Amino acid sequence: MACVIAREVRDGETVAVGTLAAIPACGVLLAHFTHAPRATVIIINHPDYWPFRGGSKEFYDFAQRGKLDLFFLSGGQIDRHGNLNLITVGDHDRPDVRFPGGAGAAMLYYLPHRVVVFRADHSPRIFVERVDTVTSPGSTPSDVVRPGGPWKTVTPLCVFRYDRGSAALVVESLHPGVSREELGRRTGFAPTYDGAAGVTPEPTDAELELLRTRVKDTVARIYPRFAMTAFAR
Repeated sequence: MACVIAREVRDGETVAVGTLAAIPACGVLLAHFTHAPRATVIIINHPDYWPFRGGSKEFYDFAQRGKLDLFFLSGGQIDRHGNLNLITVGDHDRPDVRFPGGAGAAMLYYLPHRVVVFRADHSPRIFVERVDTVTSPGSTPSDVVRPGGPWKTVTPLCVFRYDRGSAALVVESLHPGVSREELGRRTGFAPTYDGAAGVTPEPTDAELELLRTRVKDTVARIYPRFAMTAFAR
């Protein structure tokens, strides 16, 4: 997943990673240490990659001025239309599940030029036909100002791209060893495939070595537990 994310980072862009986003942080740093050395990297609360001294408000002001080229979001539920749910599952007044809340996720789905959605597990409970509560909508009416929006969705099984024409997720590639049958079983909607859908390129030896050394050491400064457990050889 980190290698897939790294490929979405373009040199010279401003790329930001929010809270609870260790895998995107790894991907962004991998890109920064390889093909995107001139990217401006922002990782919330990281001592080396957090330039704001006024707290999250300063960051949100920065995002609202359209300064972010690439950002990352996730959801407790994600549906085929790219809607994200970070609020409740079930009846809203008496929910079966209560998530931590949207924070800035609604605004941050609109203003960065491209948003990559990520989720570290893939099951029918997460990838659903329709989210129970829309925290961040995948699409908006034509008269709503929205400079950016969903771009890709990265999971342990596949990469979806967001098709603006159909306002829906389309499978761009399956990760090595994942079949269409498996993806169908583990997705709560019938996946639609890009006509050119293939296999996600595997990480190279050089990428893995960099992830397990320099990236790991850098990520450990903000995600120490993740760094201890996620880099098994």
